[in-house]
Amino acid sequence: MSILIRNARIVNRGMIREGDILIKNGRIEKIDSHITASAKTEIDANGHHVLPGIIDDQVHFREPGLTHKANIFSESRAAVAGGVTSFMEMPNVKPPSTTQELLAEKYAIGARTSLANYSFFMGATNDNLDEVLRTNARDVCGIKIFMGSSTGNMLVDSPDTLDQLFKNAHMLIATHCEDEARIRERNEQFRQQFGEQNLTAQHHPLIRDEQACWLSSSMAVDLAKRHNTRLHILHISTAEELALFDNSKPLAEKRITSEVCVHHLHFSANDYDRLGNLIKCNPAIKAARHKEALFPALLDDRLDVIATDHAPHTWAEKQQPYVDAPSGLPLMQHSLNLMLGFYHQGKISLERIVEKMCHAPAIAFRIQERGFLDEGAWADLSIVDVNASTVCQKSSLLYHCGWSPLEGETLRGKVLSTVVSGHLAWHDGTLSEEKMGERLLFDTLI
Repeated sequence: MSILIRNARIVNRGMIREGDILIKNGRIEKIDSHITASAKTEIDANGHHVLPGIIDDQVHFREPGLTHKANIFSESRAAVAGGVTSFMEMPNVKPPSTTQELLAEKYAIGARTSLANYSFFMGATNDNLDEVLRTNARDVCGIKIFMGSSTGNMLVDSPDTLDQLFKNAHMLIATHCEDEARIRERNEQFRQQFGEQNLTAQHHPLIRDEQACWLSSSMAVDLAKRHNTRLHILHISTAEELALFDNSKPLAEKRITSEVCVHHLHFSANDYDRLGNLIKCNPAIKAARHKEALFPALLDDRLDVIATDHAPHTWAEKQQPYVDAPSGLPLMQHSLNLMLGFYHQGKISLERIVEKMCHAPAIAFRIQERGFLDEGAWADLSIVDVNASTVCQKSSLLYHCGWSPLEGETLRGKVLSTVVSGHLAWHDGTLSEEKMGERLLFDTLI
């Protein structure tokens, strides 16, 4: 299939230029101010912006075993509608992806059903070190370690196991960092003080507090420095943790990288009164001072990547009492809209949004031939009207769970078209499922 996009404002590598993009055989064949060639499909961008496809390095699509919440097919469709062309999905499914056989089964599901490009993390436990070390770094995005418990039971809290994982890993380790002992202690304190039946979402950031994050993140950084491990710490949520990260080197030279999620930039603890369990997540959305510290750290490159931690649960599950309601929220379809809201507030440029959502994940994870609008690269991109408004409403949500904490909000920007590996997967509000996405590949240089 060939596609020619005309009259675009192309955002790439810190610049915006006007021109045309010719796509053939899944790749960007040519970018020029005016291309005279023809193509099977021609799209007039009408001066709208063309962005590289967003790469979301942290999502939970719940398949296999938890498909009453979500599945790879449904959530990849929502991703593409939001301009996300590639995702990296987490291993806390049922059964968890903690053997090479189980991981291969997930890749087979992705090949059959994912409209977006895909990769799946290998999950670590306290007792599967040998299995983890068999993982192929060329076609698996990384090793996921839950250093704090979350949805699913994959906590790795053995000091010896952690040391061996960081010492022997031949690929990137991604960590969920919250100190389990601190959380259990705080949870018991709050149960005794208020009574379990009286705990609400407002208590969540007090139970899973700043100290829980700091204790675990600092341990991960210490282990990575000791063993020279490639470490990526997911969903940084506190001002205190920012001291752990360096901005003195280019991203490609960093051994320790970091991520911030859109919900930690958008919400604060003030929103629990309105949204309650709908924004209960781990690590918790905390007091406004943390949100205010995260954005400057994103801009000065202490925080490298923007992601979603897209983690759907059913509406009924979220309506349970606080102690029973699971943690996680669905956001992937509107992550770009949230960032474009900050753009219209003058807080970040389009070039920097592209850097943090497209370029940086590709660099940090060493993804081959994606994340940039370059001739010869895979054609992953979106055409976006950055000045349009999008009302988040239930009828337009593509998540299997059917709800969003953003419902009723008027968001900025609209994704008009999305191209995934050269396939026009989303155009004028319609999905095309004639071709599935590709498996991501990675450079293996340690």
